[in-house]
Amino acid sequence: MDVPWLLVAHGAVTALVVVSFLCGQWPIFEGTFVQSINHFLTSGAYRHFLRLVQAACGTGARDLVLGVEQYCCDRPNPILQVFYVAIIGGTYFIIVQSSFKYIPGYYVSVLHRYLSIVVVSIGAILFVLTSFSDPGTVTSENVSHYVSAYPFDNIIYVEKECSTCKITRPARAKHCRICDRCVARFDHHCGWMNNCIGEKNTRYFVAFLVWHFLLCLYGAIILGFIVAGELKDKKVVYILTVYYGIDNSFSGLFPHVAQWLLAVHNTQILLAVFLGIIALLLGGFCAYHVHLCLSNTTTNETFKWQDYVFWMKKENAAKASTYTLKASINAGSSEAQKSPPSKWKTFFSRSGTRAKEPVVKNNIYDVGWIRNLCEVMVPLSERRSFSSKKSE
Repeated sequence: MDVPWLLVAHGAVTALVVVSFLCGQWPIFEGTFVQSINHFLTSGAYRHFLRLVQAACGTGARDLVLGVEQYCCDRPNPILQVFYVAIIGGTYFIIVQSSFKYIPGYYVSVLHRYLSIVVVSIGAILFVLTSFSDPGTVTSENVSHYVSAYPFDNIIYVEKECSTCKITRPARAKHCRICDRCVARFDHHCGWMNNCIGEKNTRYFVAFLVWHFLLCLYGAIILGFIVAGELKDKKVVYILTVYYGIDNSFSGLFPHVAQWLLAVHNTQILLAVFLGIIALLLGGFCAYHVHLCLSNTTTNETFKWQDYVFWMKKENAAKASTYTLKASINAGSSEAQKSPPSKWKTFFSRSGTRAKEPVVKNNIYDVGWIRNLCEVMVPLSERRSFSSKKSE
């Protein structure tokens, strides 16, 4: 029983590291050890590594590491694209080599041999479309049309010039420092795609997320059915209860069934757990971006609205404090001339503190979830009304 517990501990640690790295900055993990692990993995470990390199090899080696970092993080590069292809290709190759021999099985038909090729191919096509399509580059030729398509709300977007491109930056656009271009309806720069996510390829990106969530979920379920079919074919439960006298209950059978599975089908178990964890993470990320599409908001705008609400709350708090201070000064000056109020009147009277004004998030681009979704699927720049303006 030592080997199963070792594998379980290994899987738990791996899951903790993956979840902490990808989700440690989520508000739900604020102040927890998951956030601490995320901070160490994303910045703390790297700083310690730089100090170690400088102490061991000198400043030249440290500058070399910083140059590699600049290439990987501050310039377009295909590193994560290659990593994605390696993960998808390697995982599918391992599944084919280790699990296709059990297809067809008790619960899995031979159809899944060919269906798996189709679903992986569709995922690869969506990856190519997202990576190599134009996200909606704003140029001097089309900037006026993007300005007319996306009006300024004068809250988080005001009319101003892009200091790099020297053109008017349309509302909802942003200059990507990595790609060095202004992108319409900018969402974020995705290192996995080596491309910006903007007006024209948000649909491909969201479809990529949804499809890969379903792909990982499909793989984990099929592997689970393969293992369940092997349990049925090999009559493991029957042998344990009849020949070994194991109690026919969950608590009695589980340790022995788990030991048999991890000894005979450990590859399928580990693959199913891996795909399940990735599906869980992709599901959360996918739900977040679907919510953004339905509310006609981008990731970039989410941060802008957070900053706006934060500063407005501070401004309202300052106004309320000023009002309270003035009220107390006026009350103090009039107390000398008036008789003190009764205790009962003071107890039941309302406080002179001014209530803080609520901060309202007025997103003028949210026109209802149906029209919002249509705007993602058919961007404004590809509609006839946009083309007619462009030809004028």
